[in-house]
This record gives sequence, C-alpha cells and structure tokens, in this order.
Amino acid sequence: MPEPILFCWSGGKDSVMALHALRQQKEIQIAALLTTVTETYNRISMHGVRRELLAQQARSLNLPLYEVVIPPQCVNPIYESRMEQALRQHFDQGVRTVAFGDIFLEDLRAYREKNLARIGMTALFPLWKRDTRELIREFHANKFRAIAVCVDPKAVAPTFAGRELDPSFFRDLPPHADPCGENGEFHTFVFDGPIFQFPIHVRTGEVVNRDGFIFCDLLSQDVPSQKEEAPK
Repeated sequence: MPEPILFCWSGGKDSVMALHALRQQKEIQIAALLTTVTETYNRISMHGVRRELLAQQARSLNLPLYEVVIPPQCVNPIYESRMEQALRQHFDQGVRTVAFGDIFLEDLRAYREKNLARIGMTALFPLWKRDTRELIREFHANKFRAIAVCVDPKAVAPTFAGRELDPSFFRDLPPHADPCGENGEFHTFVFDGPIFQFPIHVRTGEVVNRDGFIFCDLLSQDVPSQKEEAPK
C-alpha cells in the first residue's frame, strides 16, 4: 500500500511544485492538505487568500482539506498547540509523514522537524536545496499559473502585488530577490496547472498596505455575490 502523506499546503507555487513532485511517486499517497486559516478573517494565514478560494483549490486537486484555525496575530504557543492537535488526529489515522514546500530555510526546517518529532512524525521536503531559478523554469514549462497576493515592499516594489507570475514578472524582479520568494519577498496563489482538474477563476480586488506588507485581494469569479473587502 502507498504511504499516506499529509501535505502542509499554503496555496502558493512552492506548495504546488512540491505536491506535483510527490504525485509522481507511486509509493506515496497524499492523505490530505493541511492549511492554517485565520479566524474572523477567514483567509489563509500569511497569504491573505479567501477561504473559498482555498476550498476551490482542494476540490480541483481532488484532495481532502483540513483547516487549522488560528487567531489573528497568533502567538507561537497557540499556533503550536492547534497544529499539534491537528497532526495527532492524522497520526491516529496512520499518517507518519508531513510534506512541506520549503526550499532552503534551515531554521524553518529544523523547527518543523523538532515539532513533528514530539509526535512521532517525520518531515519530507521534496524541493529541498533545489535551484530556485530552475524551479521557476519548471513552473512555466508545466504551465502552472499564479498571482502574487502578498509582497514585502522592503524587498520588491509594491506594484508586484496582483501581478501574474509570467516571464515579465521574473524579468522585473530586482537582482537580490529570490525567484521563488523564499526569503519572504512575495507569496502567491496558484489557480491553474497540470495537477488541477479545473482552473480557479479569479480577478484581482483591492490592494492594501497592512502590517508592513502589500496585499492584493483575490475574488472568485464563480461567486459574483461575494462582498469585496480588503484582505486581513
């Protein structure tokens, strides 16, 4: 039987590329996507993407979605407690491995491995130490499509928020910016690609500056009655 893997899902390009790599391995099976969602705002934590778009991604990927709900400005003890509760539920269902899209942040990898070890689980990093320029070439070659939903204006221009990750996006990136935004330069939402059964139809909404980051709201074109409000 294939080994069940829980995938820690952000909805962005690194998650998509890692999931794409794992789905090509017959000896494993993705049990579910695990995503943190900020309560009150109903958005993917850090990325600010609406919950309904996350649900559409999961449906298009044909994978179960498990949401870990955390409060705004969540402190580490609360985050770790709620994550541990979610992980233990999957542990009890036979899952022993959790996959992540991280590429080269050593401190983050060590943090994830330490927390999983307490539960008796291990971490899997399909993209670890991959060249990020090569990953972007693969991203385009596989015809994935994504939009930048959050940017750090200290690293890249605010105008990158809301732009699609087409070749011009990467030509315009400053030389110091990592092509995958691995240092937090930008975060993304992937809306189409070979692992999706159908594209997620979105349009850009309001762009706001919040807590030092620039967020571009994404609105589902399949939900015309939704209220347009700034991402939290």
